[in-house]
Amino acid sequence: MTEPARRREAAPLKVFIVAGEESGDRLGGGLVQALRRHADRPLEFQGIGGHAMATQGVASLFPIDDLAIVGFSAIPRRLPAILRCIRVAADQVVAARPDVLVIIDSPDFTHRVARRVRAAAPDIAIVDYVSPSVWAWRPGRARAMRAYVDHVLALLPFEPAAHERLGGPPCSYVGHPLSEQVAELRPSAAEALRRDTDPPVVLLLPGSRSGEVARHLAVFGAAAARLADRLGPLELVLPTVPHLADRVRAQTATWAVPPRIVVEQADKWAAFRVARAALAASGTVTLELAVAGIPTVVAYKVSLLTELIYRVAVRVPTIVLANLVLGENVMPEITQRQATPDRLAQALAELIGETAARRRQLDAFARLDAVMEIGSLRPSEAAADIVVRVASRPRSP
Repeated sequence: MTEPARRREAAPLKVFIVAGEESGDRLGGGLVQALRRHADRPLEFQGIGGHAMATQGVASLFPIDDLAIVGFSAIPRRLPAILRCIRVAADQVVAARPDVLVIIDSPDFTHRVARRVRAAAPDIAIVDYVSPSVWAWRPGRARAMRAYVDHVLALLPFEPAAHERLGGPPCSYVGHPLSEQVAELRPSAAEALRRDTDPPVVLLLPGSRSGEVARHLAVFGAAAARLADRLGPLELVLPTVPHLADRVRAQTATWAVPPRIVVEQADKWAAFRVARAALAASGTVTLELAVAGIPTVVAYKVSLLTELIYRVAVRVPTIVLANLVLGENVMPEITQRQATPDRLAQALAELIGETAARRRQLDAFARLDAVMEIGSLRPSEAAADIVVRVASRPRSP
């Protein structure tokens, strides 16, 4: 081996990670850990993220708390600040000249960063960790991504086929991070016994964003009160996130059935392991509940503008992630004006006892391990392997 080759081999692999919100930050933290195990040379990290990435030594260029966008109606008033963050992020990536840029979820932010980076520095490889929902709406994004994404790391098993069908970039299913948390989500024998013991533990999951809590919290509380009137005593558990905890505590203090508020992730998973049923806002949490084996009613409310746009643009028969993965609308979804306390309480009551509705969900959840390849894929490891391979490919400027 020549001396120049030795120097190239010893040169650090430079990785720049851009995550736009908390869920992406967690993926970024896991990816950094896995990359350290996979790379055969030194690593240098820079990025934009949150606590999980910072814990792994990747300090964020700026806070990500205000980047998340929920609903079309929220975009106009946030646009100037977000565009400024996009420019700063892209300029920092180009200045750093990493071997690979990994963008994680939050496509309204991260994909704009990636496009600017590709235009300014086409030699920087770009990996998209978490596919945008091209299979649900705006399918033209898949083909457009070919211009600025070299590889997509998919969390959902049907996404590689969707990208191939739509002309998107190369896409690999690396597995969902939930598959690495099965032991935390599923009950021990004693916890399974508690699931079947009265009073039933019922989870209320109104969402992790401020707007979701504002739209869902009151109606969830009223539904729980009607459920208690119908069935008798309940033990309510309401997981939330730290920055919303005080607000949630204040607004639930006068509920007819006050819930136990949990903030720590370990406490949330402990509640999952003993819960008999759940009422949840649509989102990734529905897949968490399915993996945990908790029959669930899904409710969701958005602004009128967002509802109208979704009706025109969305191309899937369900908004529930667990239903999409299972290929069956097993979790009932009650949305917008239909999501009244009475309707939600009625749907929840059908999942508490040994009913056909409860059994149907449990039977469907039993298929998840095979569908998601749980036990055979380690998502962070699979993602890290592809990132290293893409970063190591020679690219022409």
